[in-house]
Amino acid sequence: EVLIAARAMKSAMEILEPELVKAGVKPIGKFLIGTTQGDLHDIGKNLVAMMLKGAGFEVIDLGVDISPEKFVEQTKATGIQLVGMSALLTTTMPAMEKTVKALKNAGVSAKVMIGGAPVTQGYADKIGADGYAADAASAVDLAKNLVA
Repeated sequence: EVLIAARAMKSAMEILEPELVKAGVKPIGKFLIGTTQGDLHDIGKNLVAMMLKGAGFEVIDLGVDISPEKFVEQTKATGIQLVGMSALLTTTMPAMEKTVKALKNAGVSAKVMIGGAPVTQGYADKIGADGYAADAASAVDLAKNLVA
């Protein structure tokens, strides 16, 4: 049911987004999202991206298996305020830490939030992420708080 609703939301947003741009509706923030290097699972990431768009964020979706370097490059190139990473596999979680470190070393000011089935608030704290969301709805709330 959630996936069906997400697909419906995606279809609706494809129709609404051009109209919102024409009407001059300003996004509440710019959000870059992708799965960490080595992780090809994107259902959760896609749900978060769709819900963020519905909440008024401009979302740039890098897709799956994104290297730390690509996150840094795209964050610098697009003036992103928030970076979101998702991991479904515990084996790909270390790539989150590498990405957080790479973003900090590059001097970008974007806030970083992470999520995914094996991810916890404790892990977010350990790697220096600015936030953790357990599901798509809490990801939207967290993103709004981080850009406030």
